[in-house]
Amino acid sequence: MVMNFLQALCFNPLFLEVTRSTGENTRYRLISLGLIALVLIGISLMSKVERALIGNRLGALAMLAAVVLTLYYYGIFSVSLLWVGLLLGGFLGLVLARKVQMIQMPQMVGLLNGFGGLASMLAGILTLMGYSLNPSGMAMDTTFATITGGLAVVVGGLTWTGSAVAAGKLHRIIDQKPKVYPGHQVWTSMSLLLALLSALLLTLPTFASGTGRTLLILLAVIFGNLFGYFLAIRVGGADMPITISLLNSFSGVAGAIAGMAVADILLVAVGGIVGASGLILTQIMCKAMNRQLLDILVGKSSAPTAAKQVSASAKQAPASGPASISPAQEGTDSNTQAQEQELAPEPEQEARQESGQKAEAEPEELAGPQLLGRWLEEAQTIIIVPGYGMALAQAQVQIKQLADQLEAAGKQVDFAIHPVAGRMPGHMNVLLAEVDIPYDKLHEMAEINDQFKTTDLCLVVGANDVINPAANTAEGTPIYGMPVLDVGDAKHIVICNYDLQPGYAGVPNPLYEEAEAQTDHVVLLLGDAKESLKGLQTGYTQAQKGSDQGAPADGSQMANSDSGQASSGQSPSPAAGPDLAANWLDEAHKVIIVPGYGMALAQAQAQIKQLTDQLEAAGKQVDFAIHPVAGRMPGHMNVLLAEVDIPYDKLHEMAEINDQFKTTDLCLVVGANDVINPAANTAEGTPIYGMPVLDVGDAKHVVICNFDLQPGYAGVPNPLYEEAQAESGHVILLLGDAKQSLADLLAKL
Repeated sequence: MVMNFLQALCFNPLFLEVTRSTGENTRYRLISLGLIALVLIGISLMSKVERALIGNRLGALAMLAAVVLTLYYYGIFSVSLLWVGLLLGGFLGLVLARKVQMIQMPQMVGLLNGFGGLASMLAGILTLMGYSLNPSGMAMDTTFATITGGLAVVVGGLTWTGSAVAAGKLHRIIDQKPKVYPGHQVWTSMSLLLALLSALLLTLPTFASGTGRTLLILLAVIFGNLFGYFLAIRVGGADMPITISLLNSFSGVAGAIAGMAVADILLVAVGGIVGASGLILTQIMCKAMNRQLLDILVGKSSAPTAAKQVSASAKQAPASGPASISPAQEGTDSNTQAQEQELAPEPEQEARQESGQKAEAEPEELAGPQLLGRWLEEAQTIIIVPGYGMALAQAQVQIKQLADQLEAAGKQVDFAIHPVAGRMPGHMNVLLAEVDIPYDKLHEMAEINDQFKTTDLCLVVGANDVINPAANTAEGTPIYGMPVLDVGDAKHIVICNYDLQPGYAGVPNPLYEEAEAQTDHVVLLLGDAKESLKGLQTGYTQAQKGSDQGAPADGSQMANSDSGQASSGQSPSPAAGPDLAANWLDEAHKVIIVPGYGMALAQAQAQIKQLTDQLEAAGKQVDFAIHPVAGRMPGHMNVLLAEVDIPYDKLHEMAEINDQFKTTDLCLVVGANDVINPAANTAEGTPIYGMPVLDVGDAKHVVICNFDLQPGYAGVPNPLYEEAQAESGHVILLLGDAKQSLADLLAKL
């Protein structure tokens, strides 16, 4: 009865009008081949970072065309239930695209793999139930269709359950440690065998229809899903990137098999492309980690192993000395801590979350940023190694700022990317690309490993296992034999890590022990990576000042920069800092805020919203001036401000608000430069000459939050900066991280 209901509700209408001539079949196949070619071209374009966006869009367009072609070919445009499904799926995709953060992308990819498997499993079930038709409109009831339908159920089911478990582990809904049940291997093998057996028995005439067939379909679904669960639950985080790649391949294979079941060339081809590309990526990942795929599938790589005990000296930071430095904790962003508690997968991170404390090391007063600042000042070649800890702390903005600061001083800065850094292939590349670090500075391990020998300083941010030299010597450990980045070959090494615990594999890192021995080769910066990098920037700035003055830095920070991140140039006097800016805000009645790309980089929109609310609560008028080219695309600033619920009617275009600056008491500029540069009106021959800009200089007072005193993207010096340095009483510069500058300003109000 249930089957009849489903048939009457959903499926019969789909195929009532499906009768096609031989000529139309030929046209369908030719168009399908064209779309398949577009998918292959898109994948080819995505092999190069510079063309990846075009390739991604081309592939998406080809898939959209494939959906439309399928609807047209089967004559099912008029089926309302299909449109409901398309609308719901499209809406869900848009929501996920907007809401899912980049750090959550690995689990998102895993979940999407699972959806592909689930769709294939459902297609297989419908084929076995007799609801599928081939392109000629004839019902398919052959042995081949039955076998492929049964395999689609099994492979699709294991892909769905395995991907759901993998996504759950990555999102910490499920315990991320490998889970091995008693007789795990037996249960895994038996579930696979029983699933395949159920699928094969469907070909027997005895089970051609009726309750027996329905029962076998149900058993194939159950055992296929059980196999996926047993396969994924015993995989730990160390092997999760490989598992995600493998499940991606399975989703393609399931789609291709489902395409065979319904005799659809387009589905077979696209599924085959996904399956093959996923398998190739899996092989690349296995080679990079020196893993055997079979070992991962049977749990040898991720099964819990008895790791060596960390030496007593490695269990806590030393009381003094340059080796281990814990930045001051009072200023740590509580949001960062909360996010780490939500997302951090490593066991050692879970342990310190339970204690609620960071490393307890306290440095000697002059043993921290000053020493590292001198190292950075003396270095000419620098390699930065990002890891998943960088992603957790969202420290890529600080890395970008430090890299720019170093390059402005004429130093060579490159990035070494380990193949399995992060939680999926390319994770680090995407995060660094988000903050506009050039693609040509991101080097794969094989390309850059030999360069560590000639590198003056290597900065490691949140990476552990992928730089652990024990991978070359510690036989019997999970990382033994895995290729690692040879950071130990660099002249100096600075490691930003949360604590002294081993990485996910549980293998102590000899570099940490060397740091504790205070060899003047390795220094550990313990605590939140974002805060550690801020301290490092402070030390480097002080070292630069000391070098320019011919005397050591005295530890004072640049004016207007509580975080000490200003990179160069003379700054205004301390009086012209947050205190004076706060006084101006207290006296102002009308305020205009000008956001720029620097606000986006610093992710400071939440602080802008908080400041706006505070000013409006005091009865002040606050508006926003949006330059047409602020940000990296039209509407960029509008979207970011809308994210924090700033009303749309407060966002004014340049033509609408420019005349109002003359009657404005204070203009607050956050991360904008070229779009407020008055030189656009006078500096002939420069890239910005003649470009309309916001007339912020007409305001009674101007407060500019910018990272440093360097010109904007166009390279044209800003007269407002010179006016601030002259202490004219009209313009104030708050140098450093915009989020921190606004936080300091809020604290003064």
